[in-house]
Amino acid sequence: MVAISRNSRIKPRVLRPGDRVGIVAPASNVNRESLEAGCNGLRRAGYEPFYFESILDRDLYFAGSVERRARELEDMFARDDVRAIICARGGYGSNYLPLMLDPKKIVPHPKILVGYSDITTLVCCMADSANFVTFHGPMAAKDFTIADGLDLESWQNALGGATDWSIAQGSGARPLAPGQVEGILYGGCLSMLVASLGTQHEIRTAGTVLFIEDVATKPYQIDRMLMQLKLAGKLNEVRGMVFGEMLDCRQGPDQDYTLEDVILRIVKDLRIPVAFGLRSGHVSRANITLPIGVRARLTVDDTVELRILEAATVK
Repeated sequence: MVAISRNSRIKPRVLRPGDRVGIVAPASNVNRESLEAGCNGLRRAGYEPFYFESILDRDLYFAGSVERRARELEDMFARDDVRAIICARGGYGSNYLPLMLDPKKIVPHPKILVGYSDITTLVCCMADSANFVTFHGPMAAKDFTIADGLDLESWQNALGGATDWSIAQGSGARPLAPGQVEGILYGGCLSMLVASLGTQHEIRTAGTVLFIEDVATKPYQIDRMLMQLKLAGKLNEVRGMVFGEMLDCRQGPDQDYTLEDVILRIVKDLRIPVAFGLRSGHVSRANITLPIGVRARLTVDDTVELRILEAATVK
């Protein structure tokens, strides 16, 4: 992708019941059983799932060649009959795509793009280089395969054009450092955010409410990656931080400190509000959809509220 003007964020059209949803696999390979289970989940949610048969291709641990994966994504953006694009799963491999994608096949066709984990690479790249609003949220062959896989309220608000809505009670978020700030909501999986450093698609964190999550990563590894962001200057102009559920991010059963302790030691000198536990990305249930690239207000006191201050989609 080639960077373009960031004067105004491009918002995709709303997603409505009955719309066709394209499923893509930009990273690891997908098995048919999980894919079809996800399609059934999308149908139950009221959408028409669509995918190319080549999505089931396999090359080592990838969903086919990088050329196949790039063309699949471009084709889904270009198709007039596809309203939104949902990634099947993460894994590894999205970092191959940014240099392979043709902006002329994507930028004129803004669409909803949803994913997390390894898909953070594309979610942030599209937000920064294509200037699209994108979405950190449930994936087809993961969250849509189970009954309680997505948080329906945030999904409908984010993709349905709600203009002022709140992620608060029930999100799992709890306070770490108090305060109230406004900024652009941004972020995703910590491992992928750090992996962008030094590349053409390095993350742009200035002025953001930065969301960070990961899974099965030991506290010292979280420490190392947060310190890398800090030493790279990526936390200097962050206005607030929200951490995810951080499932299985423990050293072991006898660990005598918390991940919250680790995080606070690194970020407390930033003197910004910090929350922990918001259920988006790798989660235990009910994956919350976060619009990336819109204005948000983070309030941390006795409770936590993340308020989305503008519509992420247009009618």
